[in-house]
Amino acid sequence: MKKIYTIFALSAASVAFSQIQKVEPAFWWKGMKNPELQILVYGKNIAGNDIELSDGIKVKNIQKVENPNYVFLTVNTSEINVPKFKINIKNKNKIIDSYPYELKQRNANSAGRKGFSSSDVIYLVVPDRFANGNPKNDSQPDVFEKADRNFDGGRHGGDLQGIIQNLDYIKELGATTFWSTPLTEDNEKTYSYHGYASSDLYKIDSRFGTNEDFFRLSDELHKRDMKLIMDFVPNHWGLHHWMIQDLPSKDWIHYWNDGEKGFKRSNYRQAAHFDPNASKSDIEGCVNGWFDTTMPDMNDSNPLVVNYLVQNAIWWTEAANLDGIRVDTYPYNNREGVTQWTKRVMNEYPGFNIVGETLMHSPAHIAYWQKDSKVGAIEGFNSYLPSVMDFPLHDIMATAVNESKEEWDKGLVRVYDVLTNDFLYPDINNLLILVGNHDVNRINDAFKGDIGKYKLVLSMIATMRGIPQIYYGDEIGMQGSKTVGDGDIRRDFPGGWKDDKQNAFTESGRTGVQKDYFDFTKKLLNWRKNKPVIHTGKTKHFAPENNVYVYFRYNEKESVMVVINNNEKEQSLDLKRFAESLSNIKKGKDIISGKELTLQNSLTIPSKTSMVIELK
Repeated sequence: MKKIYTIFALSAASVAFSQIQKVEPAFWWKGMKNPELQILVYGKNIAGNDIELSDGIKVKNIQKVENPNYVFLTVNTSEINVPKFKINIKNKNKIIDSYPYELKQRNANSAGRKGFSSSDVIYLVVPDRFANGNPKNDSQPDVFEKADRNFDGGRHGGDLQGIIQNLDYIKELGATTFWSTPLTEDNEKTYSYHGYASSDLYKIDSRFGTNEDFFRLSDELHKRDMKLIMDFVPNHWGLHHWMIQDLPSKDWIHYWNDGEKGFKRSNYRQAAHFDPNASKSDIEGCVNGWFDTTMPDMNDSNPLVVNYLVQNAIWWTEAANLDGIRVDTYPYNNREGVTQWTKRVMNEYPGFNIVGETLMHSPAHIAYWQKDSKVGAIEGFNSYLPSVMDFPLHDIMATAVNESKEEWDKGLVRVYDVLTNDFLYPDINNLLILVGNHDVNRINDAFKGDIGKYKLVLSMIATMRGIPQIYYGDEIGMQGSKTVGDGDIRRDFPGGWKDDKQNAFTESGRTGVQKDYFDFTKKLLNWRKNKPVIHTGKTKHFAPENNVYVYFRYNEKESVMVVINNNEKEQSLDLKRFAESLSNIKKGKDIISGKELTLQNSLTIPSKTSMVIELK
């Protein structure tokens, strides 16, 4: 990367006059809590000229960097009394270029927006594989990779229009919040469909649509009383990001003197952040290493980098009216840098929600990253990150349900054991819980298409503490194995393309098995919508016996009894064991079967079956 920087810097220095090629952010808003705005102005040798603003507006600071193609202007927006002004580039007192900058009027309730919460269910899609609503944008002249649906690792054509056309399907399922893997431009030559190697953080990839299409998606979701989460990647950008191709400074990214062309892969040892015995080299190997060959690692100990990322997140939140952000590879960032990023975004939106991808396998390791963590407090650290992802729960779910015979540490005891660690988390309701996403084996692949096991897992995910997240296609039994490849766990949704033989987005287009999956999911998730006892109630659970797990969700007004029978045989439960939670309750209704139940001496539950009982 040092070589790339030098070449571009030399070519830029040879240009006598500048011309503005990019301004980021392209516009901003009045009325932000933090009135300071840093504007990046980019053009050939632009730093060799004078810069001033029209209308007598003062520039608080002009910061130049090693590369003369960049200038960073800081202004105080509270002191600007015009909606539009010009950024003028002058050479010998002559204006040679200008950019019209706009300060928009901020929505009145923007700062008070409420983020997603445990009252929601999140539906996650890989947009390239969900639905192709506009085949005309499948291949575009401004990006390298063209559509090839025959290649598992290629672009298949799914887009924003396809998502918008199928929002009613997602709403019918019972999901309330939509999360897509990154939609910003990823201009890598191959494997660009996943979006995690962004080449422009302010632009929606043209193969997905336009910025306006993304804003329209937000509007359409809000019309349906649904929420929007944007996937954000501060840890790494793509090799073809325009700023990576012409680095502002050598320390904009991490590059290694002992690596090939500056590249050295991360050691992925995220626990080195808080390991009291960690070597300095292990910490640097995680934080400074590149996630992959096409993903340069951003130096988020550089204040300019952090400020750029903060403003980018705020810009999308305002422009697209976001309800939340999901942060990719959270622990791979410089800890102080990503904490500053999180704190500054949350200061702007106190009721917002940000969930960090914490793909670690110990509850203590996950708890460390949540705001006000007791674990982090041991060393005086607070992440200010409201929500984290409960991967320890994810890790054992498939294994637990696949073990029909209970042993001391097998079967549903695995689930029970994970939940006994809940004391570690400062906000247990703000854990994102999942059994599948775009990086792991599909849950139905682990179950080999056994819908009974899927129903057991979904019954737990829909009734436990936290925020359930569903991965697209799981609700119709889609399978896929990571051992085959990432493309296999990110298959095209059947019916998303006009030439598909079936359309699982419609009831008539689903097979009998797909209908069984969908209807069960729909029943549980729609029931959950109006159940505060599930959203914020307390949990009392009883250690599994005979591979039957019983727990209660309760508050002052209501109580729900959940029974999960993972045994291959029918089980009869002695209800005296649960007297402290059943009290004088004698009746209930199982919302899955619809049956009214008498709860006096015993309860019989068929093999491999779940019950979600509203107690009366």
